[in-house]
Amino acid sequence: MTVSIQAQTAPEEGFTIDRIAHTLRFVRHLDAPREWVFEAWTTPEQLTAWWDASGERLSACEVDLRVGGSFRFVSPSHAHMPFTGTYLTIVPPELLEFRAMDALGRVLLEEADGGSRMTVEVVCNSAEHLEHYVRLGVAHGTGKTCDNIVAFIAARTAP
Repeated sequence: MTVSIQAQTAPEEGFTIDRIAHTLRFVRHLDAPREWVFEAWTTPEQLTAWWDASGERLSACEVDLRVGGSFRFVSPSHAHMPFTGTYLTIVPPELLEFRAMDALGRVLLEEADGGSRMTVEVVCNSAEHLEHYVRLGVAHGTGKTCDNIVAFIAARTAP
C-alpha cells in the first residue's frame, strides 16, 4: 500500500482514497472516444447493460438528463434499494456531476492515448462520511461498476 500526503492508493489498480478531499477516485482507460463513454453514462439502454456491480441488467432505468433532472436505477437483486440522484452539471462529452446517497458523484472524461481516460469520483461531505462509505464497500461496488463500463465499451468496439 502506498501512502502520500493527500491520497492513499488501494491495492486495486486505478483506485485511490483521498482522505483530505474525502474522495474515492477511480481511473480507467477505455479504447473508445469519450463521446461513446459519455453516451454510455447517460443513455438508459446502455446504462441498463453495465451499471449494476454484479453484472446483472437493471430491471428499471430512468434518466431525465438535464440539470436538476433525476435518475433512478433498479437492480433485480436490490429492488427495494433503487439508486437515485439528481444531475447537477452536464457538459457533454467531458463532465457529468450528480448528487446521490448524500455524496457528489463526478465523471470526468478526457481524450488520452487514442481513447478516453475516465475518472469517477465519489466526494463525501466529511471524513466520517468517507469512512462510512469505505465500511459499506462503496469502493468495491463502484470499482466493479467502472470495470463493467470498460467491458461494455470494449464489447461495443470489438470487431
